[in-house]
Amino acid sequence: MKLSFFAEFMLNRNRFIATFIFLFLLFSISSCRLPDPKEQIHFYDDFSRTELGENWHSSYDGWRIEDGWLVVENAYNAPLFLSQSLPEQVRITFQAKALSEEGDLKFEVFTDGQRHESGYICIFGGWSNRLNVLARLHEHGDDRQASDQRLVQENRVYNMAVERTDGHLRWYIDGLLFMSYPDSDPLVGEDHSFFAFNDWESPVAFDNFRIFDLSE
Repeated sequence: MKLSFFAEFMLNRNRFIATFIFLFLLFSISSCRLPDPKEQIHFYDDFSRTELGENWHSSYDGWRIEDGWLVVENAYNAPLFLSQSLPEQVRITFQAKALSEEGDLKFEVFTDGQRHESGYICIFGGWSNRLNVLARLHEHGDDRQASDQRLVQENRVYNMAVERTDGHLRWYIDGLLFMSYPDSDPLVGEDHSFFAFNDWESPVAFDNFRIFDLSE
């Protein structure tokens, strides 16, 4: 069936518009390429190997890599420290999961690189999955931030992030602010420059660790 002049005109017009939009989008994408995430990262580790390597150290030999995850249990507060120092203005992200119903996902920031409770301590589902804590130098201290409003789900992968650009430490889970610690005397300097994963007894796992330098 032969199209009328008007119908043929509209069909060709729509084809022209569609082609123009396609070429415009193609040009926009190619000229505004998003940077490779690694170009913005100060340090990263996806644990895609069998040994911890020189970037990590601990007094406990139970820290290990299994199936691309950093795993541990029964560390009894012998943290795994990152050897590289942190920028003072920083965002740290990683994935974490509890391998039992006990929860207890734990990490420390701005430590001295050697001792537990030498920086800020973040605990999600601690004390048999009953309490969340963000503390400064002492996880049982009177000045700690504590909450029991959310518990850890076994084997669920959580996206963790902690950020400091001033004296205020902010901890996010799955993109939402979870806890914060405003500090009038923030922990800075050489004695407060390192990150650590930690654990008490519960089996836990971590992956896709990233550090972003926010001062750059």
